[in-house]
Amino acid sequence: MTIIGTGLSGLVGSRIQELLSDKYRFIDFSLDSGIDITNKDLLKTAFEENKQAYLVLHLAAFTDVNAAWEQRGDKKGLCYQVNVIGTKNIAKLCAQYNKYLIHISTDFVFDGKKRTAYTEEDKPNPIEWYGQTKYWAEEEVKKSGAKYCIARIAFPFRAHFPPKLDLVRKIIKGLREDSLPPMFIDQIITPTFIDDVAFAIDDLINRSARGVYHVVGLTSVSPFELAVRIAEVFGFNKRTIKRGSLKACLKKERRFRQKYLALSNKKILQFGAKMKTIDEALIAMKSQLE
Repeated sequence: MTIIGTGLSGLVGSRIQELLSDKYRFIDFSLDSGIDITNKDLLKTAFEENKQAYLVLHLAAFTDVNAAWEQRGDKKGLCYQVNVIGTKNIAKLCAQYNKYLIHISTDFVFDGKKRTAYTEEDKPNPIEWYGQTKYWAEEEVKKSGAKYCIARIAFPFRAHFPPKLDLVRKIIKGLREDSLPPMFIDQIITPTFIDDVAFAIDDLINRSARGVYHVVGLTSVSPFELAVRIAEVFGFNKRTIKRGSLKACLKKERRFRQKYLALSNKKILQFGAKMKTIDEALIAMKSQLE
């Protein structure tokens, strides 16, 4: 099967391509290949030249949350243009060329106020600009007329990716260099091993899944607890990990950030996907690093 992929050079996309390239042929739609997803005419030409592709895996996104905050309200900014306009162009062309679309979204579409895990039935309510643009992107997918599946992921991490450190590798680096900042005890996140995301995407493709799925790990933890788990698995001194406060940090920075971002993955598990606990994922990651 031939798959058109956006964002294939990124943290998540490159690993999906690595793990599934023996099964699928990937066509790269990116600036590297001369395709700007915010340019509809250019994108349409690329779709016209690749009619044989059955599926579009749309990963490309502006994901720098802090930079997005600086652009808040600016619909001419890169965050809005890539996340909303780019997705709108992709989705409409998928409908026009009858291609199945898997759109990768995020846990940041939620407001972080729910004390129990968010399910696919919970209504998004973003509180910062990155999450807002990703929610608008989901809405563009839904109203495009394309056959679609939306896969929300959360705090993805992997063993190797030199261009960008994910949260887990940032913590490992901080522990190794004794430079880890205080880790929040009053926030809940759902770190997700990218290898599991790749194989779950394969499951979604095989079943031609429709609708929204939370493709996330089995464990929701605070960043402090995550750092402790990492220290235990990788053999660092967990007594050096300092406790921090998201509430105090946000008060100082005068900005918004979600507090509780536990996501339920029951729906994707019922679909047959295998997602790891944080300990299982860290052990697998350590094995790959060794």
